[in-house]
Amino acid sequence: MDRFDDIPEIALNWHRAGKGAALATVVQTWGSAPRRVGSQLAISGEGEIAGSVSGGCVEGAVVAEALDAIEDGKPVMLEYGVSDGDAFAVGLACGGTIRVLVEPVGPVMPVDLLEELVAARAAREPVAYVTGLEVGRRLDRTGHGERFRMDRSGFEEDGETFVNIHNPPLRLIIVGAVHIAQALVPMARIAGYDPLLIDPRESFGSAERFPGETILHDWPDEGVRAFGLDSRTALVLLTHDPKLDDPALEQALASDVFYIGALGSTRTHAKRVERLRDKGYGDDRIVLIHGPIGLDIGAAGPAEIAVSILAEMTRVLRQGA
Repeated sequence: MDRFDDIPEIALNWHRAGKGAALATVVQTWGSAPRRVGSQLAISGEGEIAGSVSGGCVEGAVVAEALDAIEDGKPVMLEYGVSDGDAFAVGLACGGTIRVLVEPVGPVMPVDLLEELVAARAAREPVAYVTGLEVGRRLDRTGHGERFRMDRSGFEEDGETFVNIHNPPLRLIIVGAVHIAQALVPMARIAGYDPLLIDPRESFGSAERFPGETILHDWPDEGVRAFGLDSRTALVLLTHDPKLDDPALEQALASDVFYIGALGSTRTHAKRVERLRDKGYGDDRIVLIHGPIGLDIGAAGPAEIAVSILAEMTRVLRQGA
């Protein structure tokens, strides 16, 4: 699973420690390349590495080139073909080709720009690192809407400008530690989400029912407010109880979470909409609530309902619908 990495942070720390550092980034792939565009490998001047650009196929060669680049203070563009034999060794069905851009920190990638990138990542601020012959190097916080939504780094149409998307990790807040949540939490983890469970009822939100998970026994509005709501967060309401669901729902409607889903029948959702209208919420906000929750796949039982919820979350995240 792709988890939130700390490759830029490691490169910055190596540079600050006086070791020298470079960032190697996959900028283009063909065929069944092992790593997606935007994947990064940090290399220190002492040969230490963190991250990956190929799952192990070409890391050794990239490290050797990066050490030379650190010494020379110049960027280098590398291209490698991954043979079928090498691909099979790392679990791929066939080979591929990758291009890797190596940028030494300092002489090529400005230290203040890397520091700004690291700060944005720490603040859960979506940011794009843009580089190219004509544009130099910069960070964009606006534009690139499709790329941010799809987590899709790549070259622009000019074939020279490369945009590397740095999105915050995905988060899922679940209000209501019910049976559906027991199925949804592990599925969400597999899909790359960090889940948080909120339920003031300790008998529901117990470590025995959700081993190893983060559980808040706060009232939902307090919990979501403390945890924070942003454009990389989904909120799922599963309690059926307006006293628990509605306060969290109101917090979400005042935020830019990418997904709000609420369990309940069509009749239950209609009552929910009526309550929100009575509180002054307009239809332009209420329409953001997906209720009844999940894609209509004829789900039966908690596990299948969890599948439908995760599928709908994915559709909204990637297609904006």
